[in-house]
Amino acid sequence: MKTRAGRYSAYIRPFSYMIDLIVINALSVYIGPFHENQLLYAFFISSAWIVIATYFGFYEVYRYTRVIAILNKSLKQTVLFGVMCLALELYFSAFAYQDKVVFYVLISLSVVLSIKLFIYYFLRKFRVLYGGNSRTVVLLGNDNNIAPLKHFFTDNPDYGYNLTKVFFFDKDKNDTIKECLLFVSKNKIDEIYCAMADLSENMVADIIDFADNNLKTVKFIPDDKQMLSSNVKFEFYDYIPVISLRNILQEESFNKVIKRAFDLIFSLIIIIGVLSWLIPIMAILIKLDSKGPLFFVQKRNGLNYKDFDCYKFRSMELNDTADMELTSKNDTRITNIGKFIRKTSIDELPQFINVFLGEMSVVGPRPHMVSVANIYAAKVDKFMVRHFVKPGITGLAQTKGYRGEVEKDGDIINRVKYDIFYIENWSLLLDIKIILITIYNTLRGDEKAY
Repeated sequence: MKTRAGRYSAYIRPFSYMIDLIVINALSVYIGPFHENQLLYAFFISSAWIVIATYFGFYEVYRYTRVIAILNKSLKQTVLFGVMCLALELYFSAFAYQDKVVFYVLISLSVVLSIKLFIYYFLRKFRVLYGGNSRTVVLLGNDNNIAPLKHFFTDNPDYGYNLTKVFFFDKDKNDTIKECLLFVSKNKIDEIYCAMADLSENMVADIIDFADNNLKTVKFIPDDKQMLSSNVKFEFYDYIPVISLRNILQEESFNKVIKRAFDLIFSLIIIIGVLSWLIPIMAILIKLDSKGPLFFVQKRNGLNYKDFDCYKFRSMELNDTADMELTSKNDTRITNIGKFIRKTSIDELPQFINVFLGEMSVVGPRPHMVSVANIYAAKVDKFMVRHFVKPGITGLAQTKGYRGEVEKDGDIINRVKYDIFYIENWSLLLDIKIILITIYNTLRGDEKAY
């Protein structure tokens, strides 16, 4: 499972992007200008910077990343960014200012690298002095297999790993594992590190299941005799190899930016182009049909299982069971206008407000109301994995026929399977495909839309 919080912070990386883009554009104006159309030049160098940084993983700097790795990324960024700037100079002015361009690139990368290293060392000092930006972890395994990582955690507090407890296999392994997982569930533990050589396949599977169902990150320490699939990812804490199993693609920096930009643009188009005139119309129709508010607001579980207010056009009479009972076919609570807007999925459109606010995504696992989600979490294996990403207005499971009412156990089990497949195989093209299929199914009429 790829760590969600092994990075500096969810806020440091966007801040770094912004600062670096300001630096390279400000210096291009100060040292240049290299040609008359400075805005066009700013667009080109900013685009080039982002594309190159994404390709080389320039911003993929974690708490355990070594300085030499940062310098290596910076060298690659400097060389390719310099080549791109020289290419632009050739296009715009036939190398009239090539000396200035080289000077600009070197100064820009020097300033950017200085800021990058300052943030890196500041965070290390911040973790030691104030205990911030830290992760609480436990170790599980035989002493000789977990000793190197144990010493790494205890000898390097600046990396921000707070080793809370070590579970040695000095008694029955199954009992030790149960004790460890019980401790993790009762305490605010973020990550579990296990010596893979000390575990059977069944033990590994049980630990992974526990982590998936409790939103914990689990990582395994291999020995040098173990062969691993090419799908797993190696990460190095100093020179100690650690394996990440579940790869959540939406958590990678570039993917996160692309996903959020798509959500913002798509939601703005719907809010401005559709909801701006649809809301007044729906307000009249819904108010004339039944007493009550225009919107139905319900608590649902979102990213990291946190509650949020999910918006829908109200399609039912006011009732005391709305937050406890799922809608069923021929539900007597549904109003006349409610039957139409539910059949056409118009009632879901206000959720684009949730998308704009960053609480939901256009595509993702559908959120469940809190009371039902708690039941499913206890009943359905790996149900909690769905909450590693933002919930969506539509999702892969919905395009495969698993939307609406859960009539049998197989419905929710298959919904979870498709949701996990989506999480592990996400791409922007997959999102677009799901949206197009959803639109087609809506126009054709979905038999489970009631």
